[in-house]
Amino acid sequence: MNPFIHDKALCESSKIGDGTRIWAFAHILAGARIGRDCNICDGVFIEGDVTVGDRTTVKCGVQLWDGVRLGDDVFIGPNATFTNDGFPRSRRHLPAYPATVVEDGASIGANATILPGITIGRGAMIGAGAVVTRSVPPNAIVVGNPGRIKGYVTQDAPASVAGEPAEAAIAIATAADGSGSIPVKLPVFSDIRGSLTVGNFGADVPFAPARFFMVYGVPSRETRGEHAHRICHQYLVCVAGSCRVLADDGRKRIDVLLDAPNKGLHLPPMTWGTQYDYSADAVLLVFASHPYDNDDYIRSYDEFLQACKAAAG
Repeated sequence: MNPFIHDKALCESSKIGDGTRIWAFAHILAGARIGRDCNICDGVFIEGDVTVGDRTTVKCGVQLWDGVRLGDDVFIGPNATFTNDGFPRSRRHLPAYPATVVEDGASIGANATILPGITIGRGAMIGAGAVVTRSVPPNAIVVGNPGRIKGYVTQDAPASVAGEPAEAAIAIATAADGSGSIPVKLPVFSDIRGSLTVGNFGADVPFAPARFFMVYGVPSRETRGEHAHRICHQYLVCVAGSCRVLADDGRKRIDVLLDAPNKGLHLPPMTWGTQYDYSADAVLLVFASHPYDNDDYIRSYDEFLQACKAAAG
């Protein structure tokens, strides 16, 4: 199947994939690479050093400048703006333009602005009108000016900030030892003297910890974690304030609010964990089943997904 090019479009590139549709008044310069089954809408301008993956949609009024790299299944909303020079001057050109990457499955809303040289992670959702000044983690939901993470795309809420899931829906795929990422409410004993909460190692916390650490003083816009462990278990309790935790096993994701010292979350091995939306007074206590070992970390989300697929056979 050949590409469809509207008779009022100007396509100077010969690198257009089968099934792609290029509509009226679009202008594509020589050298641009457009994948298969894409939809390039009216009035789109694409420079020569641009790559667009398969099944990607670019809506009306978008300009893709040199250095832009769009993955597969990407959605670019109407009039979204890409930039490729952080300090532009008239009639001055960079010797090379920084790569601005939008990874597979990400969506960018109408009128969003994307600054140069950043990466929009796989599956991320950029809200309409957002101004994105820094790279965005996989599956993050970013809104506002400057853009800030307000949530993560989950299996049950693909296009909105996820609330705390119902108990029946929160167990994501199990780890090798049969455990999963399941929020647990620990018992509380209260009287006139105050309250006490308790957890038993081996029962409420399903491993014997070898170390603990605490995270605090985190600016609210920052994210922590963004990695998985190969063999180490972790158990998280926000002993003061609150934070949110995204747990991702490579197939499903849950978004959990930790906002009380009697709420714990177990992250088994091979679970991608991200903590975000810290309150100013948040103190996150983490128990770990193993001593620190840098080789146990998986810090690339793509590498994590590949490892999950390999483990599943």
